[in-house]
Formats: sequence, structure tokens, C-alpha cells
Amino acid sequence: MIAKHKQLSLADLFDNVQDFYQNDKPHFLSLLEQYIDLNQLVPSSFADSYYSYYGRKRSYSLNSMLAFFIIQKILGIPHISMMINIFKLSSDLRDYCGFESIPDQAQFTRFKQNFSFELEHLFYHLVELTEPILDKINHELADCLIYDTSGIEAYVTENNPKFLNYTIKSMKKYYKNKPDIDIYKMAYSTLPDSANSNNNIKHLYINGHFCYAYKFGILTNGLGIVRHLAFLDDNFKNDHTELYQNNKSDSPEKDKSIGDSTSLKPVINDFFQLHPDFKYDSFIGDSAFDSYQNYSFLLNNHSFNKAVIPLNTRNSKTSLPKGQYDENGWPTCPYDTSLSMKPDGWSYEKGRSPRHKFRCPKMQYKKGKEFLACDNPCTDSKYGRVIYTYPHQNFRTYPGIIRGTKQWDDFYKKRGVVEQTINYFKQPMAIGQPKTQNDKTIKSDLFLAGITQLLSVILADKMHNNKILTLKSLIA
Repeated sequence: MIAKHKQLSLADLFDNVQDFYQNDKPHFLSLLEQYIDLNQLVPSSFADSYYSYYGRKRSYSLNSMLAFFIIQKILGIPHISMMINIFKLSSDLRDYCGFESIPDQAQFTRFKQNFSFELEHLFYHLVELTEPILDKINHELADCLIYDTSGIEAYVTENNPKFLNYTIKSMKKYYKNKPDIDIYKMAYSTLPDSANSNNNIKHLYINGHFCYAYKFGILTNGLGIVRHLAFLDDNFKNDHTELYQNNKSDSPEKDKSIGDSTSLKPVINDFFQLHPDFKYDSFIGDSAFDSYQNYSFLLNNHSFNKAVIPLNTRNSKTSLPKGQYDENGWPTCPYDTSLSMKPDGWSYEKGRSPRHKFRCPKMQYKKGKEFLACDNPCTDSKYGRVIYTYPHQNFRTYPGIIRGTKQWDDFYKKRGVVEQTINYFKQPMAIGQPKTQNDKTIKSDLFLAGITQLLSVILADKMHNNKILTLKSLIA
């Protein structure tokens, strides 16, 4: 009896490749060697720039240098010196990269600093190549765009715990006779806005603690695959001068939300300017992006159908009419504001704008028929009161999807993948705490992490095009 083989779908292959990517590094490397040809993926402009810099009689090819850094990200080796020692012990890795001899540490560092611009554009190129692949893997998830910000802690004096402790100790000594002085609050307010060694390394509140970090914005889709990276540095500010202010408040959380919210518009604009043919149905972000301007910008300027952003309680004191709507924007019973009316889908009528329809909360069904179980009805209609809401009149309250519904909850759950991607870049790919304060090096490392993730998408697609592929052969 001939055993039947299961032909894997592209989604199955992608899941397996992602699993190898995270849990079986040797297997992933072997698949990468078999299916990925960097010559086909690297733009000619990158090669021209590299070889015009070093000359044609170079000791190490561009592909060799790129392969070295891709392997570093796959293996999660934090420092180049450690990678060099691993390569000295592994002839297989040297052969894979085409190294007859191994470059020294300074050569690898110069590569990241000299070609950070080219690495950024290689990343953009791979984003273009992977967009149709991701749509084939899962159209619904690929149709979501998720935004978040984070930062990479740099190797600067200000991140040494002794730096803050010295400031606190000095203030305690100076104000020892003034117990009403909040020493810690004062210490925070006196810290410099940026690291002394690099103005792009800013004082931020990230992941629950203060640090000096190089801040960036990241866009992923619902699959957690990176779509865009933007460093919110001085160059970014110079390109968008009207959006940034350097004032601090007493609240680190407020500092963070202001930075996130103001970064949204320029990052989204830059993304669609780079990829004008890209279209997305839904935007997802956390409550830091909750502002009237952002909803209008997303739904009007960039034609998202849904903007799934939770309400920020700091912004909600005057945003909803009191006694007429609940916190999710649902109309309430005119006689009892504790009773929210029931959403009943969209209403599309000729000559009218699309509307959300809400029915009386006391409307019930018995033997398949509707009846109004209300002792004091507000209408003569036996079907109870119907209220329509018009999303275009208040995008924050009605952002293309009704707040508080299961559909809303299901959409917002997808936001977690962007945090998973950030964490994967920082931890398993080991870019979270670099031993450098050079912003070009940090920037190149993040783009190399994104490039490596995108290669896994291309790998799944290449394998799917192979005519002889079964589940057994894939996991053997």
C-alpha cells in the first residue's frame, strides 16, 4: 500500500519555517542555504555602493558580509567578537559565508556604519517582495497594520545604575533637613534629556523603567511580520519639525504617550510613501494613539475601514455625551442610562450615509416573534425604539467598528503580535542591549533583524514552489 503524502499549504509551510526559525537554528540555516540566493534579493544599488567603496579587488564579498550578520541574528549572538570565535570553530559556517579567512571585528563594525542606508533600503525592498506572499498566507491577518514604539538601550554612562544613584545620593545629602522634598522626583527632573555621548540616545520610559535608548517605531501586520521601521531620531525630527516637542512632564507614562501619538502620522505617511500600492483594511494600536486627529487621519487620509484603538481614560472626560451614550459609544435607554441599546449591524439605504443600527435593550423574542418587554416604553412602535449612529460624525466614538463587541475584542487581541516581534528582535536576536553608543550601528542591527525575519517569509514561499515537498521531508 502506497502511503499518501500531505501537500502542505503555504500557511503550513510558513508556520513550520517560523518554528524552525525560533526553535531549530541548524535546520533553519540548512533550509536558508538550500533555498535563498542573496544575489537575487540584494538590490544592484547596494552592490554598486559596496564595491565602489571597497573596489572590485575586495577580500570579502557583499553576500559574505550579509550572510555573517544574518547568521548572527538567527543564532542570537549579541557581540561580533563572540561570532568571530564561533566562526573560527566552524568550517561549515565559514563555507556558508564564503570566508577563506574571517574579517576582524573592526571590519564588521565599519560595514554596519558605512552601509546603514543601504541596509535600510534592502529592508524596504524585502518588504515589497513579501507583501503578496503574506497576503497568500493569511489575507485577514495580512490586511491589518499594527503600530507600536519601543527603544534600544544603548551602552552609555547614563544607563549605568551608578549614574542615577549618585544623583539621588547627592540630593539626599543636600536636602537632608527638608523631608518634604521628593528626592526621587527631583532626581528624575534633573536628568539630561539625552546621553552626553550621543544626542539621539534619549531619556525615555520604556518597558516599565527609565533608560537612555534609541527610540523607534515599528509597523507589523497581524502575522507579526515587520512592515516598517523608523528611528525617531534627530533626522526624523528634522523631516517632521512640527510634530515634536522636548518638554518633559512629571509623568513618565504621559511622556511616552505624547511621543507615541505624535509619531503615528509621520510614520504612517512615510510608510505609504515608500509603498504607495499597499492597502490595509484595519489599523490597530494601543490607547496611546487615542485622539480625534488620529482617527480622522487613519480613516480619511489613508482609507482604513477600521481603527481599533481603545479609549484612553485621560482623554475621555468630555469626549462622550453624558447620559446618552455609554463608554463604548452605544446609545443608552432614554429612561435608564444604565441600559445600553443592542447593536444590530449596519444600515445601508440609498441616499443615506452608512449607519450603525441599535435596538431597544428590552426587545425580546418568543416563538420566533419580537415583542417589547417594557412597562414604560418611550415609543409607540411595537418593535421598540431604534437609534442610528453615524460614524463619520465622530470617528473616535465610531471608528468603523462598534466598541465593546466580540468583533472589537477579537481584532484588538491581534495587537499583541507587535510586542512579540519587538521582544523577539531584542531577546532571541540579541539587539536589545548592544555594547555600542553609535546610532548607525544600532540602526543597522535593527534593520538586519527585520531583514532576517523577512527572509523566513521568502523561504516559505520558495519551498512552496518546490514540486516535491511533503510534511515528512520538511521535518526530517
